[in-house]
Amino acid sequence: MIARLLTRLDVRRDDGMATVEYALVTVAAAAFAAVLIAIIKSPEVRSALASLVSGALAGG
Repeated sequence: MIARLLTRLDVRRDDGMATVEYALVTVAAAAFAAVLIAIIKSPEVRSALASLVSGALAGG
């Protein structure tokens, strides 16, 4: 009887799990992007990137 009731109520379903997993991955990706943006905006990294680009454009 309990199994029949659980089947009828469908308590054991986990249809929403995929949605929760996608949401967590999206939040983690946004946090990672924020960290990368903070790193790229730092003066040390910006000057290193500028020297790499100018060296590549100068041919050496």
